[in-house]
Amino acid sequence: MSTSEAGLMLGTTVAVLAVILLITFLIRSRRKNSPPRPPGPRGYPGLVGSLLSLNPELTTCFTQLANTYGPIFTLKLGRKVGIVISSPELAQEILKRHDATFAYRDMPVVATETSYGGLNISWSPYGPEWRMRRKLAGHEILSKNGLDSVNALRRREVRLMVKHIYIHSQAGSPVNVGERIFLTILDILTSMLWGGRHLGGDERDARRGVELREVIIKMIELFSKLNISDFYPQLARFDIQGMHKRMKVLMRRFDTLFDDMIEQRLKMQDGGGDNIAGEAAGSCKDFLHVLLKLKEEQNGNEANFTLKHVKALLMDIISGGTESTGNTVEFALAEMMNQPHILRKVQEELETVADKHTVLEETAIQNLPYLRALMKETLRLHPAIPLLLPHRSNSACNVAGYQIPKGSLVFINAWAIHRDPSTWDNPLEFRPERFLDQYGKLGFCGNDLRYFPFGSGRRICAGTAMAERMFTYLVATLVHSFDWKLAPGEKMDLSEQYGLISRKKIPLLAIPTPRLSGLRLYE
Repeated sequence: MSTSEAGLMLGTTVAVLAVILLITFLIRSRRKNSPPRPPGPRGYPGLVGSLLSLNPELTTCFTQLANTYGPIFTLKLGRKVGIVISSPELAQEILKRHDATFAYRDMPVVATETSYGGLNISWSPYGPEWRMRRKLAGHEILSKNGLDSVNALRRREVRLMVKHIYIHSQAGSPVNVGERIFLTILDILTSMLWGGRHLGGDERDARRGVELREVIIKMIELFSKLNISDFYPQLARFDIQGMHKRMKVLMRRFDTLFDDMIEQRLKMQDGGGDNIAGEAAGSCKDFLHVLLKLKEEQNGNEANFTLKHVKALLMDIISGGTESTGNTVEFALAEMMNQPHILRKVQEELETVADKHTVLEETAIQNLPYLRALMKETLRLHPAIPLLLPHRSNSACNVAGYQIPKGSLVFINAWAIHRDPSTWDNPLEFRPERFLDQYGKLGFCGNDLRYFPFGSGRRICAGTAMAERMFTYLVATLVHSFDWKLAPGEKMDLSEQYGLISRKKIPLLAIPTPRLSGLRLYE
């Protein structure tokens, strides 16, 4: 090699090294000047992070970590970054100030089955299609007019529930409250969705309803478990824990149910053709009719609305409206039985609109402040979804002086915020009266982030109004029609089992005693 060639090579090497050093300096300088990430546990080295050290009951686990690292902290979750929020002020930053940035979802692998590939409201990506689906459900079934239009069917199912409980009361046998409420809500929802009850009233159909509840509980359990595939996407196709496969098996039960209902509806068309807008179908103004009509109208359009879209929305309403509402009613009755003076106070308020010689009507209980306070307090102490559904940041964002990286999973610990002693007096005490005085203005719309059991912002629960009606009517009917007690020797256990949905760890088995004056009121 000549001297000139050696000099040229040396010069090139020096230039390359200089460029590398300059880039390194700029990157370090940029990092030094950018906000830090929130603090958090170091976790295990490499890609594992904190996954192996997390308690499966994330609600209490996150609350304990917040006591150490503060109201905002970071978790390294495999290849993903988790941010946990545990204060009203920081929840305001995420769900209000930067709502558009955090309106996205990071769909778990198991949710690809329950949402038919992300086609529902809960898990679909934020954007025009999501807004269309939410508007459709809100206008046709979850709006005030939609709920008013099916008042009669709610009354029918609640009266059937009363009759069933009365039969138990005559035998002196306990009622599984959560199970009975689930079956009632299931029949209310299926009547709203496709105009017919899922349960026919006989023992065989009741067993099918109980089996369906068991399927939903198993689904919730799968959602509540940490799935390696969610944190290492490149491993998802191997389904190492078999969770995707199990969810697929569970979903067959619902998929078969939806296929049967859709097939029955299509047979109602004139001449068995494809015109869902025909006179025969037009007489069935339920949600399934609206969805199938929309499917026909958009057939062939660029934004095609398929049968999968139809089934995804049906699944969204059934899965979101049955177990969560049933658990809340169960907790409410358990808390009242644990403090009988609260139960008596609710009964006394109800007797101002319906005495013991009268069947309680839903329209009569819309302006009862103590009953509404009872619902608020139940959802404060036992929020149905304690961590809400996780949000995902669509871009990097500064929150409270910290850098939230793009693609971060953001968990809002509503359970901890609702029990924060700096906000709530005696936060572990069940006391509905707190919502009649200093907290009376707090509602379900998520404007004040001290209390937001249904979430807040763009992703607030679409079924809030329906949940409120279901809860108040069911609880009011249960305590107006019956007194309740535990079996001799039993003690009330109010402990919770935390997961995607909070539920009573030990089911409430309670013995009803009729309160109304005549047998006809139970028929």
